[in-house]
Amino acid sequence: MDQKPLLELLRLIRKLSYREGSFTLSSGKKSAFYIDLKATTLHPDGAYWIGVTAWERIQQEKFNVQGVGGLTLGADPIATALSLEARTRGSLWPAFIVRKEPKKHGTSQYIEGIENLPLNASVLVLEDVVTTGQSSLIAIDRLREAGINPLAVLTVVDRDEGGAEAIRSRGISFLPLTSLKEIQNLILKDR
Repeated sequence: MDQKPLLELLRLIRKLSYREGSFTLSSGKKSAFYIDLKATTLHPDGAYWIGVTAWERIQQEKFNVQGVGGLTLGADPIATALSLEARTRGSLWPAFIVRKEPKKHGTSQYIEGIENLPLNASVLVLEDVVTTGQSSLIAIDRLREAGINPLAVLTVVDRDEGGAEAIRSRGISFLPLTSLKEIQNLILKDR
């Protein structure tokens, strides 16, 4: 795998998304570090480097991917970036969104974009940052309920706090692009 896209992504995460201080994570845990990855995923360069890096990582695994998405909101920009990168490489991987609650009107569905997926589609579940893996587990359950086959969870940043194990316990592969430790090592190296 070409290391340039990953290094560019790491540098952008460090610059735009990494914070030190006192934070409460979505899991409820306290942390001296916070990665607000939306600043990176919503940046044009961030979307580009995430798409390229994720594409290369998925190619290593040789998955037969038919769609990409995850629990809203963290997965949404990643799904679009990866769907567009796949298209530039000659593959059609429609993006989808898994809602936290069913839509309150119209179809009352949990999954948006499901119409673009084949029956029993094999998909990647995306997440911006994995701590405990709870967002991914919710998405996995919703997808399975809809007859969709999650192959793996791909995350941009793994905080190395048990999420990978929780995801793997459901029989799902875990594909981190980078980790909190790698981001912190890059910061120390650049100081």
